[in-house]
Amino acid sequence: MKIEELEKEINEGTESISIEERRKFLQMGLAVTGIFLGGSVLSLTSIAQANQNSPDINIPIEGQYPYTKHYSMVMRQNRCIDCEKCVVACKQTNHIPDAHDAYRTAIQERLTTENGSERREFRPVLCNHCNRPPCVRVCPTKATYKDPETGIVLMDYVKCIGCKTCMAACPYNARYFNEEKYAIDKCNFCLDTRLAAGKTETACAAACPARVRIFGDLKDKSTEIYRLLHMPDTKIWVLRPDTGALPNVFYMNA
Repeated sequence: MKIEELEKEINEGTESISIEERRKFLQMGLAVTGIFLGGSVLSLTSIAQANQNSPDINIPIEGQYPYTKHYSMVMRQNRCIDCEKCVVACKQTNHIPDAHDAYRTAIQERLTTENGSERREFRPVLCNHCNRPPCVRVCPTKATYKDPETGIVLMDYVKCIGCKTCMAACPYNARYFNEEKYAIDKCNFCLDTRLAAGKTETACAAACPARVRIFGDLKDKSTEIYRLLHMPDTKIWVLRPDTGALPNVFYMNA
């Protein structure tokens, strides 16, 4: 199958995924394999499998990750039981204020009907640490920025003026206004509270009893996250691909 034919097949039924965006995912070592839920999520698979299915397409075998350590997270969504131990661990570790709208991670719930019976589905969400983050582009004071060493999207609380422009721009509703700091706050993959101390997991990943959240360095081929994202025949998707943000949080079923 030629690249033009593949792109036409991928785009059938949706106009939300641009050619440029698909090529960006290919550069990251992931290939687009389909669109689900009216274009709201993007199905990706490993480059090795894509090459096997479409040998005429010249896709690089190795993923191209621009940071010294390219931190990312995979959510094995169907394992989540909504125990919220991840939420509690995050609040305790990162000193999140005790307010109903203050959080760095949360669990979304969706009711679906299958064969006449209702089924609950839980989806963990947090900052996606995008490769092309809208929040960084709109910040007037450069208070939010992409860490050049890790790719993590960070906040400089001193520079933040609390205008909330980044909150409006975030496709994942993953920021909140911290009244105590009078600044916007968000997930930073526990960079200052755990990674700086030599820990290899975020607080939420370490606390999850079902191992829903797999955190690691995508540049390190020995990590579990690298293995999961490069397993043949594994469907991987991201949230809100239509924004062109190129997130670093991926979803799959175990």
